[in-house]
Amino acid sequence: MASTVTPNGFSLDDSGQRVVVDPICRIEGHLRIEVNLDESNTIRNAVSTGNMWRGLEVILKGRDPRDAWAFVERICGVCTGVHALASVRTVEDALGIDIPRNANSIRNLMMLSQYTQDHLVHFYHLHALDWVDVVSALNADPAATSQLQQSISSWRNSSPGYFRDVQNKLKRFVESGQLGPFANAYWGSDAYRLPAEANLMAVAHYLEALDFQKEIVKIHTIFGGRNPHPNWIVGGVPCSINVDQVGATGTVHMTWLNMVSDIINQSIEFIDKVYIPDLKAIASFYKDWGYGGGLAGKNMLSYGDFPLIANQWDNESLALPAGAIINGDLSTVHEVDTRDLEQIQEFVNHSWYSYDDESRGLHPWEGVTEPNFELGPNLKGTKTNIQEIDEGAKYSWLKAPRWKGHAMEVGPLSRFVIAYALGREDVKELVDSTLSELGLPLPALFSTLGRTAARGLECTWSAHKMREVFDDMMANLKAGDVATANMDMWEPSTWPGDVKGVGMVEAPRGALGHWIHIKDRKIENYQAIVPSTWNASPRDPAGNIGAYEASLLGTPLVNAEQPLEILRTIHSFDPCLACASHVMSPDGEELAVIKVR
Repeated sequence: MASTVTPNGFSLDDSGQRVVVDPICRIEGHLRIEVNLDESNTIRNAVSTGNMWRGLEVILKGRDPRDAWAFVERICGVCTGVHALASVRTVEDALGIDIPRNANSIRNLMMLSQYTQDHLVHFYHLHALDWVDVVSALNADPAATSQLQQSISSWRNSSPGYFRDVQNKLKRFVESGQLGPFANAYWGSDAYRLPAEANLMAVAHYLEALDFQKEIVKIHTIFGGRNPHPNWIVGGVPCSINVDQVGATGTVHMTWLNMVSDIINQSIEFIDKVYIPDLKAIASFYKDWGYGGGLAGKNMLSYGDFPLIANQWDNESLALPAGAIINGDLSTVHEVDTRDLEQIQEFVNHSWYSYDDESRGLHPWEGVTEPNFELGPNLKGTKTNIQEIDEGAKYSWLKAPRWKGHAMEVGPLSRFVIAYALGREDVKELVDSTLSELGLPLPALFSTLGRTAARGLECTWSAHKMREVFDDMMANLKAGDVATANMDMWEPSTWPGDVKGVGMVEAPRGALGHWIHIKDRKIENYQAIVPSTWNASPRDPAGNIGAYEASLLGTPLVNAEQPLEILRTIHSFDPCLACASHVMSPDGEELAVIKVR
């Protein structure tokens, strides 16, 4: 029996039955999870493997830094715009560029709309089906479902006829033999707990959310020209505003601004009358499901975001504060300095990359992206068909980022815990009222269910914050300030010869940082550490395990052949492995084939 205790306090045992889920993401794949079960089907060891290489750091070398946002934004089409914002921020930081007040407001609006849409999509389309048995909805009573809906919310779609229509639509899916979006799941598992009527209500809202979510990101199209991959610009935003003419050509005029206002109102209504009631209803059936904590409540990190004062990045300005919590001490929130070469480092001794000295980590300004694929001694597989993983060797295309040597969890739960610990009243009110309604203590947050709840609470926070930011921007515009870009440093001849910068964003999935080194007006080095790299990281040289791996330990499986519990916990992080790993060949040939085993 091979067992060990890691430096960050987790007991591992890699003997026993091995269960592999590959890929584990419903839409965005390339993530493999392996676990070892003991005789009681409880997880005693977990391994998280990123199956593809992201090479954009290499592609960017030698390019104009003002163009970097357009390249890095293509890292992912799910969390649209977050990499572009991190990129323009890192260039502005390096070159000392301030942005106008309106540009700051528009950037905040675009990010807040991203939070609202992304969290909504995650809950209904990527994660709710881990708690909701879709096929069970076929047995529901539409009249009883109507009563349930009306008991938890005043949402307009609540009649028995409405739910009967949804049920008939679901029946047609099943009878056709094609479940469509509901295929490839463990329907009927004993791990599901919701009554049939709650399942039918959730399926109805799944379909409604799928239709509504596209409305939210029209805010990106209005200010950025398109979604996904809206346009950005170093120095501000690439749109002008005219509040004096309704149909002014080539500008964002009052018709568009009124549409933004309407979308905000619709978002608040949908989130507060559909998403949050569903979240609380589902949670009420799983209140004792306290698994999946891992690093939650122990080691948590946030860079902070949504500066309400342009060009000011501190907790006095940030609507979501920055900080780090270590070893579960919520009484102390540590300051985070992304420029400090000793604070944030990436390790590769268990990653398919090479450093000259793999016993030490590198700060992103010193970062190296040199692939080195090997499976370890006596293991089977190739780059495109990994059959076995040896966690004692190199086993992931993800590096292992650490803050002061600590593995960290990032994401909505980390942001809310740090804001709660710092006494932010808007966050405390949301958290305390929800826990009180469910009859749960604060430590209940440090779990899979708590992670899911935090994302929902942040969704309503972001929807309401959009209203606040929009109204403030409109007041500024009506006062006569319509500037949206600062082009003072746009000419490269004015730049310093050798300079570095960092751009931070709290992406929907967590702490995102881009670091740039500009030399002779070209990109000398570019590195990005994304949320899923923090959470899905492999072990480091000290043996510390990452957030995904830690979160699975101690979780019992009802049925090892249907490892629904693994999906629940990993999906609660909303993994996005396109961000953490991405590759394409020059001629477009397929480089990887991932098979479910």
